Amino acid sequence: MGIIERRGEIMNLLQGGGGVLGNMHFTLDGSDDPSNVLNLMALDAYVTGAQPHAVVRALDMVADDVDLIPEGGSLIRSISGISFLQLVTGEGWTLRTQRWRDGTGQAVVTAETRERAEEVAAYVTERTGTAEEPGEDKVDMGFWYRSARGPFRSTRSISAPRWPEIERNYSSSAGSALGKLMATRSSDVTGRLVLLHGPPGTGKTTALRALAREWAPWCQVDTVLDPEAFFSDPSYLMEVIIGSEMDMVLDDGETRREHWRLMVLEDCDELIRGEAKEASGQSLARLLNLTDGLLGQGREIMVAITTNERLDRLHPAVVRPGRCLAQIEVGELSPLESTDWMGGEAVREPMTLAELYAKRGGTDPTRTESAIPQQHVGQYL
Repeated sequence: MGIIERRGEIMNLLQGGGGVLGNMHFTLDGSDDPSNVLNLMALDAYVTGAQPHAVVRALDMVADDVDLIPEGGSLIRSISGISFLQLVTGEGWTLRTQRWRDGTGQAVVTAETRERAEEVAAYVTERTGTAEEPGEDKVDMGFWYRSARGPFRSTRSISAPRWPEIERNYSSSAGSALGKLMATRSSDVTGRLVLLHGPPGTGKTTALRALAREWAPWCQVDTVLDPEAFFSDPSYLMEVIIGSEMDMVLDDGETRREHWRLMVLEDCDELIRGEAKEASGQSLARLLNLTDGLLGQGREIMVAITTNERLDRLHPAVVRPGRCLAQIEVGELSPLESTDWMGGEAVREPMTLAELYAKRGGTDPTRTESAIPQQHVGQYL
C-alpha cells in the first residue's frame, strides 16, 4: 500500500500516540515535532518494500525560491523552521527534501526501481546551484566548523593572489622561504606541518591564500574555523580526517580522488606555545599525532598553523626537526625594504606590511590615540 493510501491510517495511529508503520514500531510523545512525523511518512514505502531502492544526495546552494517538486509529484507535507522540509510523492517514488539556513540541503528518494530513484535525485540536484566557479584570481577553499548537525564543510571561492604578485610584500628571508614552499609539489612533501610565525599584520594569511592557489593542482586547502573544538572533540577530528574524501576535477574535465589536503588553523597560540601540554590537555597530542603519528598514517594530509608567538616560546615537540615541512618567520620589512616598497619614500624603522599599507594610504601607523581624560567617580556622563 502506497503512502497516499496509507496516510489516513498513519494519522490515526499518530493520534493514538504510536503504532506500527510497515515493520517499524514507533511512539510519539511531547518531545517530538512535525519533522518526526514527516520522516516517518517518508520511510513508509521503503519499510514496507513497495519502494525498495533509495538514493541520498547532498545539495549545495539551494535557493529559497527553488521548486524541488518533480513533474507529476504531489506535495504531501512541508515544514518551515530552522530548516525547510518537503515530502513529495509521485507514481512509484517518494522524495523528502530538506534545506538548511546556510543554503545546503539533502534529498532522499525511494522508488520502485533504482533507475527511477536516480532520475528523481538527478532532477533535484540539477535544480540546485553549485559552488561558484573559481576565476583566474580565485581558488576554492573549504571551511570546517562544528554545527548543531555535527561537523560541517562549506565551500567558497576566495580571492587568492599569485605568489610573484605579492613576493615583494615580504622580507628577503621570509620571501625566499615562502618561495620554496610555494614551489613544493606532492613528491617533495617530507614533514606534515607548515608553521608561519610572526607579529600581527605581516601577511601570514595572505601568504596562505597564495599557497592555496599555487598548490591547487594537487592539494585541497581547508580552514578549520574552530580549532579548539576540532582537537578537543575526537568525533569532530575523525569525521574531518577519516570520513571525508573529496574529488578533484582536472583540466580535461575528468575527476579523480583527491590525495593531499592542507588543514589551516589560524592564530593557534594557545595550542602550540610552550605550556600548551598543561593548558590544552590532549589537543596538542592530537595535533602531533595527526602530523607525525598513527592518526596521520595513510592519510595524505598536512596542517598549516599561524601564530603570533616567537619561535622560542613554542612547544619543543612542535618545532622538532623532521616535523615541519616549512617553519617560516614572517616578520617586518627592514627600513631599506620598506623604503623600496614605498617607492623610494624614506622609511627609517622596520615596518610590518599592515603599517606600510596604512602609511601609503595616508595614515601614520605610529600615531597613537590620545588618552581619554580620567573622570572623577560620581560625575554625570
